[in-house]
Amino acid sequence: MKRVLIGTGGGDCPGLNAVIRGVVKRASREKNWEIIGSINSFDGILREPTEVVVLDEKTVAGIHFRGGTIIGTTNKGGPFEWPVKNTDGTWGTADRSDEMIRKLGYMGVEAVINVGGDGSQRISQALYEKGLNIIGVPKTIDNDLPFTDYTFGYQTAVQIATEAVDKLVTTAASHNRILILEVMGRDAGWIALNAAIAGGAEVCLIPEIPYNIKKVRDSLESRFSKGKGFANIVIAEGAMPEGGEPSAGETDEVGYRGLKLSGAAVRLANELKDEGVEPDIRETVLGHLQRGGIPVAYDRILATQFGVKAFEMVMEKNYGKMVSYRHPDIVSIPLADAVQKKKYVTLESDLVNTARGIGMCLGD
Repeated sequence: MKRVLIGTGGGDCPGLNAVIRGVVKRASREKNWEIIGSINSFDGILREPTEVVVLDEKTVAGIHFRGGTIIGTTNKGGPFEWPVKNTDGTWGTADRSDEMIRKLGYMGVEAVINVGGDGSQRISQALYEKGLNIIGVPKTIDNDLPFTDYTFGYQTAVQIATEAVDKLVTTAASHNRILILEVMGRDAGWIALNAAIAGGAEVCLIPEIPYNIKKVRDSLESRFSKGKGFANIVIAEGAMPEGGEPSAGETDEVGYRGLKLSGAAVRLANELKDEGVEPDIRETVLGHLQRGGIPVAYDRILATQFGVKAFEMVMEKNYGKMVSYRHPDIVSIPLADAVQKKKYVTLESDLVNTARGIGMCLGD
């Protein structure tokens, strides 16, 4: 019996369960293959006792439309930075990657399918360089991984954000207010810009275009001067003013890497008030609502395609690669290429041109 381990790492998103189901359903068509899931990404292997679960057709029946992941996920720690408590009570990290690879060998794991975003795929590449048979499946609602046209979960996040804009438009109009919607997007503004265009927002601020607060103010005042007594703004959590930094704070979460972004909408509201903008301003932070719930049909289909392709890559021994969608095909690319850079919104993109063409202010 050949055994394949699958893990889901990083932030959750709609479509993870459809990937798991796609892998299991495809494997069930072959003889002598067993799929096991590691609980909470690689943590399930590193913990004692080991936390894994057998994934068969009965286990995955009907999970394709469920949000989240049935095997759990985490964005803390990992095999290269396992949290360890020091004798003085502080926390450090330990590299347990070699130990984990040996353990996978003892378990008879032939290959690993690692589903996750850029951080997870960097781990995939590092493990591959250590000799582990591993395949990456790209996952991020930010859609910021290069060499794949789309990642599953992204279209659902855009849909949720667009519905939020739609709802805020009516309450903004009722109270003659400026409403600011903060959406996810640490480094890339794909969710914000798509939701702003789809929802008809007047202003959209994204990480790739540091905003000039005076130009945002002028755009809002021009709208109100025409007798339109409300306005809607969509801002990505990673957006920043010219010469500034994203709104972020330190976190004391053990094993969490990087700053935790929060406060972009509130900062923008305060900046507008300081510039003398008179209408009432309210902020809404969409937050993890974008990650939860039922995936739209597009994401279910794409995730299933990724799962099927990942298992077929295992059978082909096509390791050290990541599944990729290059319209209209599902292909594979080297992990080393996939983790080199991020996919950003560019000033020359058709999406930016469309936003400007309908008169949307992008803060520049």
